[in-house]
Amino acid sequence: MDARAVYWGEKRYHSLDYYLKNKFGQKLYKLSLNGGMTCPNRDGTLGTRGCIFCSEGGSGDFAADSSLSIREQIEAAKILVSKKHSGSSYIAYFQAYTNTYAPCEYLRKIFTEAITHPDIRLLSIATRPDCINEEVLNLLDELNHRKPVWVELGLQTIHEPAAQLIRRGYGLPVFEQAVASLSARNIETVVHVILGLPTEEESHMLATIRYLNTMRIQGIKLQLLHILSGTDLEDYYHRHPFHILSMDEYIAAVGRCAANLRPDIVIHRLTGDGPKSLLLAPLWSADKRRVLNQIHAYLKQNDIWQGKEFKNDNSL
Repeated sequence: MDARAVYWGEKRYHSLDYYLKNKFGQKLYKLSLNGGMTCPNRDGTLGTRGCIFCSEGGSGDFAADSSLSIREQIEAAKILVSKKHSGSSYIAYFQAYTNTYAPCEYLRKIFTEAITHPDIRLLSIATRPDCINEEVLNLLDELNHRKPVWVELGLQTIHEPAAQLIRRGYGLPVFEQAVASLSARNIETVVHVILGLPTEEESHMLATIRYLNTMRIQGIKLQLLHILSGTDLEDYYHRHPFHILSMDEYIAAVGRCAANLRPDIVIHRLTGDGPKSLLLAPLWSADKRRVLNQIHAYLKQNDIWQGKEFKNDNSL
């Protein structure tokens, strides 16, 4: 076994749990919050239907009730996760829709309300790279000096055909500028990547991973493509049936991605689970614990660890 696998504990990749325990001395649990925002892909700026895979909840189906104050959402979310987490330290995760798509005065109010809560150790903000301007960057920089701030960017893929199909709505240079601007302010960036997009094979997924190796990012979320009821992806699938990854295919793809990923990048997620009430395919993904156990077993059985196939091009 490679020394890096030992360094990361029992896992063969740089896991979020390992990172948090080393940085904060304990596990932190995410509280999904709702800032009541929308998205330029929904309000008519870029479109009205959202990204093709996005549910009506704007990827925030597990987020708290936006009618509550942020403090109230935090307390309600703490109760919801109490069966899973017995600690008193949390991550405030603004998850639903695009969480920098609002006037800066409003963002200051809700982010400050979250970050000043005594149980919140870290602020995580999911957004789009085309919704980060200089005023927002200055606010994030200010907050990052109070408590750590992560910004999560939905890249999904570097390939233009897939980006157009999913209606991402911005070009790769926009993403690159956002990462550079966040990096210049020492704000950690986490990038979302979807595996199994209709126009992509494993070579496309690996190209996205190798591209991210050249970027100043600190984390990545690997997400299985879900088909959810009520999305435009559901309609597309009925009109243009495409191959949906089996569990074995997905696990193998995750293994290859991890093997090619820069070792210092923290893997925040290896899979995802859409709401069971909305999930149409793949149904095997509903058992998230089983999928994760199978991924861990696959990595061990095939002697795979993060970065095993990474080639350092000294681009950073």
